[in-house]
Amino acid sequence: MSLASPPKTLTVALIGNPNTGKSTLFSALAGVRQRVGNYPGVTVEKKLGTAEFHGQAFTIVDLPGTYSLSPRSPDEMVAVDVLLARQVDAPPINVVLCIVDASNLERNFYLVSQVLELGLPTVVAVNMMDVAKTKGHQIDLKKLAERLSLRCVAVQANKGVGIAELKHAIVEAASEPENQQRAPWKSPFPAEFIAEVENLHAKVSGNGEAEMPRYLVERLLLDTSGYLAQAGLKGIDERFLSEVREARSRLATAGLPVPAVESNARYGWATQTLDGVVTRPTQRPRTLSDRIDSWLTHRVFGTLVFLAVMLVMFQAVFFVAGPASAVIDWLNGILADLVTSVIPEGALRSLLTTGVIGGVGGVLVFLPQIFTLFFFIAVLEDCGYMARAAYLMDKLMSRIGLSGKSFIPLLSSFACAVPGIMATRVIENWRDRLATILVAPLMSCSARLPVYTLLIGAFVPNLVWQLGWLEIPWLQGLVMFAMYAVGTVAGIGMAFVLKRTLLRGPTPPFVMELPSYKMPGARIVLMRMLEQGWAFVYRAGTLILCVSIVVWGLCYWPRDERLIDPALLARHAELLKESGGRNQESVEALERIENKIAGQYLETSYLGRMGKLIEPAVKPLGWDWRLGCAAIASFPAREVIVATLGVIYNLGEEQDETSVDLRERLQAATWDGTDRKVFNLPVALSVMVFFALCAQCASTLAVIRRETGGWGWPAFTFAYMTALAYVGAWVTYQVGIRLIS
Repeated sequence: MSLASPPKTLTVALIGNPNTGKSTLFSALAGVRQRVGNYPGVTVEKKLGTAEFHGQAFTIVDLPGTYSLSPRSPDEMVAVDVLLARQVDAPPINVVLCIVDASNLERNFYLVSQVLELGLPTVVAVNMMDVAKTKGHQIDLKKLAERLSLRCVAVQANKGVGIAELKHAIVEAASEPENQQRAPWKSPFPAEFIAEVENLHAKVSGNGEAEMPRYLVERLLLDTSGYLAQAGLKGIDERFLSEVREARSRLATAGLPVPAVESNARYGWATQTLDGVVTRPTQRPRTLSDRIDSWLTHRVFGTLVFLAVMLVMFQAVFFVAGPASAVIDWLNGILADLVTSVIPEGALRSLLTTGVIGGVGGVLVFLPQIFTLFFFIAVLEDCGYMARAAYLMDKLMSRIGLSGKSFIPLLSSFACAVPGIMATRVIENWRDRLATILVAPLMSCSARLPVYTLLIGAFVPNLVWQLGWLEIPWLQGLVMFAMYAVGTVAGIGMAFVLKRTLLRGPTPPFVMELPSYKMPGARIVLMRMLEQGWAFVYRAGTLILCVSIVVWGLCYWPRDERLIDPALLARHAELLKESGGRNQESVEALERIENKIAGQYLETSYLGRMGKLIEPAVKPLGWDWRLGCAAIASFPAREVIVATLGVIYNLGEEQDETSVDLRERLQAATWDGTDRKVFNLPVALSVMVFFALCAQCASTLAVIRRETGGWGWPAFTFAYMTALAYVGAWVTYQVGIRLIS
């Protein structure tokens, strides 16, 4: 007896306008079985989920939120290519699930008409029925389904209402025989337009089989921006484009100008389809959302509320980062001690304690910040406030070529650029998103703070204002503020330059519907947090760990005792015998000798040799080889420079930015073979400016690679930021040294 073959996995494409609850519905259908990536060659997110209901396995594809299937960018082209089975890494679509906002059906049905034109089995999910009810709208779903010859299901995705009925409708649509499916789509376009499309379609057909889907021919005729003509579509040449232009001319003569003919036809169809289906009150009632918006979108009060919300979010990320880092460091210490107690001293122990455990800690330390940031973003998006925030900030951000949606990712980057870059996914326009990604690392994140704290405390005079009995320190605080300002000003300038050079293009109008306020769903918020956290660990974490191991290797090898001062080694052996009796003085002396030996090992390591190799390049910045070495070692994470300086100056790696011994050692440091001090105020400022502008963060570069789908933009980011940092540090030192000389 043969076993029945498992059911074929069918593919459902989920599409809808922004702010219709599409992501919420996706999570309700797919649950925790989700995976996130990027479509090849573009920055748009590829989100897939798997589900099984009524005995049928499904792959659910969450397409980018869009107002229409009229591609004008590589990101928008993805949705069209997936639906037309032209995306190489996406399976053919069996069912399209189109989600619409019940309170704004006319606007949403523009997209529905384009989806129906593709001829795929379609189910319409009418979401937010509760919001429509509060506005006094009554919708006859039975009549709507009859007019469309489609299955129309009422849902409240955030509360799970109607999900079971929706699953049943999807299974029915997927299993319905072709000869029983709905009648062919009747285009709302005038006959003259349809004839022009058919004529053009015939001309790109070969051997009786179309080389280009009819829908793309229609889009080509309607695309006056010229994007599709440049997209490398098969069968497109200058002769054919000339025929397209002639067709547009004939349509204009007939009173059907392109592209206006499409909006007239589709909105006309939507009005006719919904006539008698949707009943509205004669006077629009003033809803709770309207009353809230009178305050939250007000020029003054709205801005104050927005700043307060951002302050709470910003402080929450900082608040979580400190204790979380302490806990992770504590766990790392326990693991390192465990490894030390089991494995004898040598390369393996050092690899595990410093390279692997330290690298894993460098990955996990970002997770609490990512969880915190995306908790706020998910809540703000799901409740409807994010759209108001973008509206309030758009006027300010548009002056540098960005949209209002760039503000929150950039603000978040002051805490950490990693979650800030991940937060750029709320920006639909790919140029704005990419520009925001490229300048986000310039915001002074919390990892730069140890560098600022150490050098300001050691070299910036603690001048105070004396106001009676009150003493107010001002110079150190002013320098700290200046370091944050340097990154901000550089970021604004870089965004301005990018949007007028590499990312030059028409600035899209800021069009955004303000959704009604609603309570955020706890499940959706939790799923968003877990999804982004896992995406970071899976995609960026492996690279960060590899970089940490590589840097460990550079610091450890060649580990040749012949390069160490013999007197130090002899004294070390002597103290080992003395400290066996746990004499406190001998133990402390042993620790000092071991720190000196560690410093010499680092100096003679490949990293130390690299530092000496680049000394001529960093000397104009006022740096010696030790600072160059520390800068290279801090590539995985900027704050590593503090521990590296501790090793170089024979104090061990257990130093932090508040260490008095390290500050004193830096103040006393001299150039090799001379009495000339290495550090002074211009050198300290030079180092701080360099770290304010440089790309010393493997995590950030790894996330940029993940978000952009390749190494090109991370390499560009590293190159431009390093060049900017070098020039900034050089100018700072050269000007400073002349002022004090």
